Amino acid sequence: MTRTISINRAPVLTLWAAVVAERLGFEWEEALTLGRAVAGLNAYSKGVRLGLFTPAPAEVREKRKKLRPKETITVDLLQRAVPAVHTKQGLRALAKGKAIDPESAERYLFTKFGEGFDDALGAMQALAKSRTPAKLVLEAYHLYERFRPSVPEGTRGWAAKGELEPEAIRKLAGPGFAPQPAPAAEPA
Repeated sequence: MTRTISINRAPVLTLWAAVVAERLGFEWEEALTLGRAVAGLNAYSKGVRLGLFTPAPAEVREKRKKLRPKETITVDLLQRAVPAVHTKQGLRALAKGKAIDPESAERYLFTKFGEGFDDALGAMQALAKSRTPAKLVLEAYHLYERFRPSVPEGTRGWAAKGELEPEAIRKLAGPGFAPQPAPAAEPA
């Protein structure tokens, strides 16, 4: 197991949102795109709050809404309204009006988490499984706030790395989901 992973918050939120979406019944490929979109929407909101981005005027947003195809739906995930579309491959979240590629999202996660990917994924899956889907919907973002890496406030923390502790995530799942120690070897 990995003790800590040095990583910024965006990939942590991406993976957590994907795990939550999968627990709520989405296929993994669908969940990956939803997770990527949640992290993008979150980063944009924080950038606006910090004055790094300027949101589009209301009239432009309204015009864009009319240009979206009718089969576009909204998925509520981790306090974000994620636009999504049905494709031949399944549901895909949208970013800038285009379907997110799940393989690209997965490569992004593998790159950012490195060798800690499996440990982080397992810890997040244990946490998600420790809640009923209905309870997870209500608690998912609050849980993320409890285990996300700590970074400095304001623009100093923008894209800064912090430490993610998979064991701390497992502890949030409760005692029933803590990893069991390996059985002691029998004497020969």
